[in-house]
Amino acid sequence: MKVSGQPYRCALAKLQPNPMDVEQVKRQGWQQEQILVVNADDTRLDWTEKELVRRLGERLYGQGGQRG
Repeated sequence: MKVSGQPYRCALAKLQPNPMDVEQVKRQGWQQEQILVVNADDTRLDWTEKELVRRLGERLYGQGGQRG
């Protein structure tokens, strides 16, 4: 009995989304549209930057959920 060397590929496989590089999408959004998406808890930010992001978010969108 001969077995094909290629694994079976489901017909639905082509409908599965490709994984997205979220950081690349955020980078392109800023570079092309000046849209900034930032998590106030991003470890790359220092305390003052996190506080600025939090205050901007609250000013523009209202009180956010408390983390903590």
